[in-house]
Amino acid sequence: MQSKKINKILILGGGTAGWMAAAALSKVLGQSFCEIRLVESEQIGTVGVGEATIPQIQLYNQLLGLDEDDFVRKTQATFKLGIQFVNWDKMGSSYFHAFGDVGKDMEGVHFYQYWLKMRAQGKAAHIDEYTLTAMACHEKRFMRSIDAGNSPLSNIAYAFHFDAGLYARYLRELSEAKGVVRTEGKVVKTNMREDGFIHSVLLDDGNEYQADFFIDCSGFRGVLIEEALQTGYEDWSHWLPCDRAVAVPCASAGEPWPFTRSTAHQAGWQWRIPLQNRIGNGHVYCSKFMSDQQATQILLDNLEGEPLAEPKVLRFVTGKRNKSWNKNCLALGLAAGFMEPLESTSIHLVQSALSKLFSFFPHNSFEQEDIDEYNRQIDFEYERIRDFLILHYYATERDDSPFWDYCRTMDVPPELTQKIEQFKRNGRIARFNNEMFNDLSWFEVMYGQGIRPESYHALADIFSDEELHRRLEGIKSVIRKSTDYMPGHQEFIDQHCKAEKM
Repeated sequence: MQSKKINKILILGGGTAGWMAAAALSKVLGQSFCEIRLVESEQIGTVGVGEATIPQIQLYNQLLGLDEDDFVRKTQATFKLGIQFVNWDKMGSSYFHAFGDVGKDMEGVHFYQYWLKMRAQGKAAHIDEYTLTAMACHEKRFMRSIDAGNSPLSNIAYAFHFDAGLYARYLRELSEAKGVVRTEGKVVKTNMREDGFIHSVLLDDGNEYQADFFIDCSGFRGVLIEEALQTGYEDWSHWLPCDRAVAVPCASAGEPWPFTRSTAHQAGWQWRIPLQNRIGNGHVYCSKFMSDQQATQILLDNLEGEPLAEPKVLRFVTGKRNKSWNKNCLALGLAAGFMEPLESTSIHLVQSALSKLFSFFPHNSFEQEDIDEYNRQIDFEYERIRDFLILHYYATERDDSPFWDYCRTMDVPPELTQKIEQFKRNGRIARFNNEMFNDLSWFEVMYGQGIRPESYHALADIFSDEELHRRLEGIKSVIRKSTDYMPGHQEFIDQHCKAEKM
């Protein structure tokens, strides 16, 4: 049987997506399977907004076999236990979308169902008091999981904040050590085969590079997936109307918090991402309701330290390519689509796409059935994450600006309507086909955004009110003791993974 294997892979674009692809491919394929080349230009900047992550990134780090302390040190990283949302439901409101477990499930029923029952009677504390990561966020504490039996300390979910530029550099070193060849240059022409597939790219220095498989990480332009293959783009800005962001780093202000903060403003929201050496900040907004100058001023007025650079305005359209994989080209990162960084999903979508690529890794014959199934799975993931982001805008009582009036009254996808209506009736959450965000995430955001169920799960009546109160008090006590056991976030970093001063 004749081999039909891929012999050459060309990745166009560096940045986070490009070097994540290079690192993963070189690790899995090894140096003997095929040649991997990454083409990038120092003249083309990267967006670099992906500084906050979600716990799934640990799967990627494990794939690469990273030393976590080394990774944290070299990327000026801090740890992340969740996201705090301020002023989203209404002005003055605040809640955590905390990672990991909420309370302790009982008799096959989610803890929050029992909590809803007791909270309605005034017999339960705030949900944060039953959630280890939320309590640790409030008190600037952090540690990794330890072997503590049935304790919540045995299962601490966390992610990272890191410098996206340093992360790309870190992955580049790993990739080049495993044989990836980096080529400096800008693509000036894409040469096509007679069957419509990509044959090669011509660079500005006159060199031409042919490959069997191309991975487009060229950002919003989509040099290969869009300019060459004209794949098309599905615009979701009617649901996610923010179309610009202004970003600026500022000096650190005290010890770093172990969470990302998202603060809603007049026509969008502001992120705060604490690193070891600085704070990353940005203001995501809708240009129909706010000028670049207004947005920049709001950002600068709400920094916690002195700005360290000039503010940079970015433009985008939320949505995705009609096909992430078209012929012999696969798009990753911003070339595949853009979901604003409200729930820190940008890097996860790159990681998830790479995982699916390995499941459907092609021969050079490129079976269309595999490509179609890959695209179907990618579309599903984008759409369900999209709905989760829409929820933050739609479920609000804010009526203090035209932007929030639009968001509060807009039509939303039917799957999201179904989720909200079911939750309103009895607190149930229908999770579709192992979608990215689980029941606990949906609960934390729905409840945090002010949606209150009329009832609760029928099986929450298995226990008497007295027994439930006793159990909830026990869980709260365990969470309190576990939180007290955790060291401070800065203390943990200083002991294990403090970065050198830059």
